[in-house]
Amino acid sequence: MDLTYQWLYDTVRARFDSDDAMEAFLPQALTPEELTRKGDDRYLSAMTQRIFQAGMQHSVIDAKWPAFEAAFSGFVPETMALLNDADIERHMQNRQIIRDRAKLRTIPRNAQFILDVRQEQGASFGTFIAGWPVPDIIGLWRLLAKRGARLGGRSAAGFLRLAGKDTFLLTSHVVARLVAAGVIAREPTNQRDLQAVQDAFNALQQSCGRPLCQLSSMLALSIHPAF
Repeated sequence: MDLTYQWLYDTVRARFDSDDAMEAFLPQALTPEELTRKGDDRYLSAMTQRIFQAGMQHSVIDAKWPAFEAAFSGFVPETMALLNDADIERHMQNRQIIRDRAKLRTIPRNAQFILDVRQEQGASFGTFIAGWPVPDIIGLWRLLAKRGARLGGRSAAGFLRLAGKDTFLLTSHVVARLVAAGVIAREPTNQRDLQAVQDAFNALQQSCGRPLCQLSSMLALSIHPAF
């Protein structure tokens, strides 16, 4: 089948009682200005939250996140980059957080990643994220996977969604719709298939002007109803 925006809209709209109900359900991305204004501590927090969400119920991590914020003093990159093994072991004794040593060790590594990008760009990490072109969001995924700690696979997109950067998510329902539409044959794991997915999203976006995050949600809803 051809994956046209009109078909996608009609299919998803039929699942809601009104236009307003559908629009209220769809996610919103932050503007480049809003992304730029966010402190780099918020990006490190979002990276860490996404890393801890991997393989766990997101609601469990979300409920504990205030304790993480307190334990790591708001995730200021300059401070977090200095965490050493003794600091990690001290945090391993904190019953208020999820005590996963391997994941905790990503905090200083990703803090240094943020500081490195800031030095290279001569601007905040938020400015760097805000300026990345959405039509090549998979390029940002690649960079995060290469230079960040435990930000490969779905974690790069998950982090960006938490941070508010416009991105699509390759959930099982999104992949199922893309497979049914003939965009890909299976879950994309190589750059050729990921580029095909990016091209399909870009074409949909050019047809309607919606952000990638909304198109991603709509593709999922075309397979799986909201209610």
